[in-house]
Amino acid sequence: MSRVLVTGGSGFIGSHAILQLLAAGHEVCATLRNLAREGEVRAMLKEGGVEAGGHVSFIAADLQRDAGWAEAAAGCEYVLHVASPLPQGQPKHEDELIIPARDGTLRVLRAARDAGVRRVVVTSSFAAIGYGRGVQEAPFDETGWTDPTRPDVQAYMRSKTLAERAAWDFIAREGGGLELSVINPTGVFGPTLGPDLSGSLALIKGLMDGIMPGVPRICFGVVDVRDVVDLHIRAMTHPAAKGERFIAVSGDFMWLREIAGVLQARMGSAGKRAPRFTLPDWMVRLAAVRSPMAKASVPLLSVVRNATSEKAMRVLGWSPRSADDAIVASGESLVKFGLLRG
Repeated sequence: MSRVLVTGGSGFIGSHAILQLLAAGHEVCATLRNLAREGEVRAMLKEGGVEAGGHVSFIAADLQRDAGWAEAAAGCEYVLHVASPLPQGQPKHEDELIIPARDGTLRVLRAARDAGVRRVVVTSSFAAIGYGRGVQEAPFDETGWTDPTRPDVQAYMRSKTLAERAAWDFIAREGGGLELSVINPTGVFGPTLGPDLSGSLALIKGLMDGIMPGVPRICFGVVDVRDVVDLHIRAMTHPAAKGERFIAVSGDFMWLREIAGVLQARMGSAGKRAPRFTLPDWMVRLAAVRSPMAKASVPLLSVVRNATSEKAMRVLGWSPRSADDAIVASGESLVKFGLLRG
């Protein structure tokens, strides 16, 4: 089997990527910003049912520095570039997200090209497709791009858009024989392998902890992390994935209140605290004066979006779990690791 580089090996998607690659028989090299986390990642892999042993190695590399990337890519046939900054709230300045996302992607691509890597699969986001374009009735597909110049496009959306654009431009201008595929997930849920929380799991924790009296009227797509990784691995080797991007979403977008309802219906007593009503838009706008979380919600209020994964299903044979199952798996892992309040 192949040697595969996974960037951001301690992250939510990255740890699951290592797990699935090892289970498929690949050898993995994973980057960490701090090698002190190697033991933690190995513990997550064990939690997932894999004793990694010598089949996984770790190397220190940071998206904002050149050191380590050439060594990490050496001898690899494929790269899954998963690492990207994702804050819990809005950054003080958008460049805190844009610069590491864009420049880090270019560092990985240069190292992969110079090392003779066959294909890089980049984790982008639906944030690079479906925003800053007004309302449209038809589901968004891979032909669309977020307009980063629009004032309602937030820093994270802008960072993912500019980073993915930079990746495609690099391949076109100086990629040599390097191939590129891109995965554009919606909100990534599912089971965590350790106590660190991604932004999506922090949202589920907030619902289950009962810290919100109600929820804003916002909707977004849901997909299980295990299916996101499966799509990456399919895109890594499938000939038809070369030069293509693929949206990852399970079914229709869901309102936040619907997600709370799934937790209430299927999580028993653990889901009882999830809020049961939707806050009026005016109340969220008023709260935005003091709350960064509420402020981040304002551009999304009452905007209906949808997206389709028809291309991933048709071209790569991808078949994701249901959105409800992904949400419940998130809640169950929070219970398992004792991460809920009380």
